[in-house]
Amino acid sequence: MSLQGVEKICLEFHSKKSIEIEFSQTRLSSDGGLLPVRNFDEKIQLTEQFAAALHDGRADSAVHSTLSMVRQRIFGILAGYEDQNDHDTLRTDPVFQLICERIPGENRDGLASQPTLSRFENSVSIADLWRLRDALLDEFLQAFETPPPTITLDIDAFDDTTHGQQQLTLFHGYYHQSQYFPIAITCAENDMVVLIGLRHGTAAAFLGVDDDLRYLTQRLRDVWPDVEIIVRADAGFGVPMMYEVCEELEQTYTFGIGMNSVLKTRCDDLMDKATTQYNETKEKQRLFMETEYQAGTWSQSRRVVIKCEAHQGGLNRRGVVTNRTDCQDDPQPIYDDYVQRGESENRNKELKCELCADWLSDHRFMANYFRLYLHASSLNLLIRLRQETEKGITPEKVGLPSEVLEKTATPSQKKLYFNRRRRADPLGKGFACTWRTMFIKVSCEVQVSVRRVLVKLSSHWPHLDEFRRVSQRIQALHFSSG
Repeated sequence: MSLQGVEKICLEFHSKKSIEIEFSQTRLSSDGGLLPVRNFDEKIQLTEQFAAALHDGRADSAVHSTLSMVRQRIFGILAGYEDQNDHDTLRTDPVFQLICERIPGENRDGLASQPTLSRFENSVSIADLWRLRDALLDEFLQAFETPPPTITLDIDAFDDTTHGQQQLTLFHGYYHQSQYFPIAITCAENDMVVLIGLRHGTAAAFLGVDDDLRYLTQRLRDVWPDVEIIVRADAGFGVPMMYEVCEELEQTYTFGIGMNSVLKTRCDDLMDKATTQYNETKEKQRLFMETEYQAGTWSQSRRVVIKCEAHQGGLNRRGVVTNRTDCQDDPQPIYDDYVQRGESENRNKELKCELCADWLSDHRFMANYFRLYLHASSLNLLIRLRQETEKGITPEKVGLPSEVLEKTATPSQKKLYFNRRRRADPLGKGFACTWRTMFIKVSCEVQVSVRRVLVKLSSHWPHLDEFRRVSQRIQALHFSSG
């Protein structure tokens, strides 16, 4: 009689003890942190509203529901699985099965595979995309507990490299690549993506943004009639059409403008003054002025704020076009507020680089448009979760006075606060990669019994305290079903 031993792999690199690897039938997953995120999603119903916007024309006997496939993709993107191919293995992952309300081990076939997900994405219609636009904005509106006095919309486009035969992918001369050119509009008050759009690779930065602003303005003022809408964008969007549509919609705007010869001549004296002061003090100088300016293609003159800067790296001039009138005597706050749109660029970096929205590899243009919505909703789910996570972390709790959050606070005061705050709460302001490292990517064991599903984490995991804190915060949340 022969006994079959447990299969082992022996490693020989350790000088003191042998290292042996054995294989077990235990259900394990490397993404245990997705489970509290799924609990949070159940409370805010983000994936449920996303799936409800899609028309499912399949028979009632379909094995995989639209909601299940939406959750596979959105939670997969959060965990770093941006491709459909990843789900050929994830479909049997116990955590992903729990996320999709399956019991691990009950169905040998598991969740939807790559071919099923591919057919799902390619079945999306234009009407589905219109409904998803509404659903994305509805998620944004629901994130506010009370009507905000102002909404700041930051508009930006980003290059999205393509590597195949995708429809409407074109070669862009500036970026030197074949690409799409998506548009993203985010809100400075809560960081969420308000609107997302996919455009062909050589689209002008401002293409279609006038219609986007009309849509957003109508929807926002239907809900919040008295809200002030502020629009910010760089010089790629600073064209007469954009000024005129903002004025038509009674929006406050600030757009970047290129420094042409006329504007340079007008600020030469200020530039000379900044240079002289820097040479005398050897300290960075930032001086500001405003002027009325009308380009040949403009229907009227508009206010332009110019910054002249002298520092160790040289001289720098920048300008913005604005209809703001709240800083008549001091133009600097207008420019300083404009540069705060740099934070919205961080959302684009998260969307493109960390949540891999540049992985639009379907052939069909509308399927790639749909993918962009999946990535945007993944980011919004994470943004809303970290907003709940960071509540309660006040300046006083990190050892600083509350004045550091006032507009009059110096940059060094704000930097000190945010540095201390990140140490006290690394997840509340953490990017997607931080959430993956410290929360999502944790190994767990999944045990299924008659009464329950038990998920075990290691008590030696270094980020266990953060996991407990966030999970308890999620459990304590209560949202109205309406």
